[in-house]
Amino acid sequence: MIVMPVKEGENIERALKKFKRKYERTGVLKELRSRQYFSKPSVIKRINMQHAVYVEKLHSEED
Repeated sequence: MIVMPVKEGENIERALKKFKRKYERTGVLKELRSRQYFSKPSVIKRINMQHAVYVEKLHSEED
Protein backbone atom coordinates (compact mmCIF):
# COMPACT_ATOMS: atom_id res chain seq x y z
CA MET A 1 0.00 0.00 0.00
CA ILE A 2 1.30 3.41 -0.97
CA VAL A 3 1.11 6.09 1.69
CA MET A 4 1.35 9.71 0.61
CA PRO A 5 1.44 12.19 3.48
CA VAL A 6 0.01 15.50 2.29
CA LYS A 7 1.33 18.57 4.04
CA GLU A 8 -1.08 21.24 5.16
CA GLY A 9 -1.51 23.83 2.44
CA GLU A 10 0.05 21.58 -0.25
CA ASN A 11 -1.54 21.78 -3.67
CA ILE A 12 -3.67 18.69 -4.42
CA GLU A 13 -2.42 18.50 -8.02
CA ARG A 14 1.17 18.41 -6.77
CA ALA A 15 0.33 15.64 -4.28
CA LEU A 16 -1.44 13.66 -6.99
CA LYS A 17 1.58 14.00 -9.28
CA LYS A 18 3.85 12.71 -6.49
CA PHE A 19 1.48 9.78 -5.93
CA LYS A 20 1.47 8.85 -9.64
CA ARG A 21 5.27 9.00 -9.78
CA LYS A 22 5.58 6.81 -6.69
CA TYR A 23 3.02 4.36 -8.09
CA GLU A 24 4.93 4.01 -11.37
CA ARG A 25 8.18 3.31 -9.52
CA THR A 26 6.64 0.38 -7.65
CA GLY A 27 6.06 -1.46 -10.94
CA VAL A 28 2.57 -2.66 -10.01
CA LEU A 29 1.03 -1.75 -13.34
CA LYS A 30 3.91 -3.28 -15.32
CA GLU A 31 3.60 -6.54 -13.39
CA LEU A 32 -0.17 -6.58 -13.84
CA ARG A 33 0.16 -6.25 -17.59
CA SER A 34 2.82 -8.96 -17.75
CA ARG A 35 0.57 -11.37 -15.83
CA GLN A 36 -2.37 -10.93 -18.18
CA TYR A 37 -1.00 -13.59 -20.50
CA PHE A 38 1.52 -16.41 -20.27
CA SER A 39 4.91 -16.00 -21.90
CA LYS A 40 7.24 -18.90 -22.37
CA PRO A 41 10.52 -18.61 -20.46
CA SER A 42 12.47 -18.88 -23.71
CA VAL A 43 10.57 -15.91 -25.15
CA ILE A 44 11.19 -13.85 -22.02
CA LYS A 45 14.89 -14.72 -22.16
CA ARG A 46 15.06 -13.70 -25.83
CA ILE A 47 13.35 -10.36 -25.16
CA ASN A 48 15.67 -9.63 -22.25
CA MET A 49 18.69 -10.47 -24.40
CA GLN A 50 17.49 -8.16 -27.20
CA HIS A 51 16.97 -5.37 -24.69
CA ALA A 52 20.46 -5.87 -23.24
CA VAL A 53 21.99 -5.71 -26.72
CA TYR A 54 20.02 -2.55 -27.49
CA VAL A 55 21.13 -0.84 -24.26
CA GLU A 56 24.74 -1.87 -24.80
CA LYS A 57 24.61 -0.44 -28.32
CA LEU A 58 23.28 2.88 -26.96
CA HIS A 59 26.06 3.05 -24.37
CA SER A 60 28.74 2.29 -26.95
CA GLU A 61 27.45 5.06 -29.23
CA GLU A 62 27.71 7.59 -26.39
CA ASP A 63 31.42 6.90 -25.89
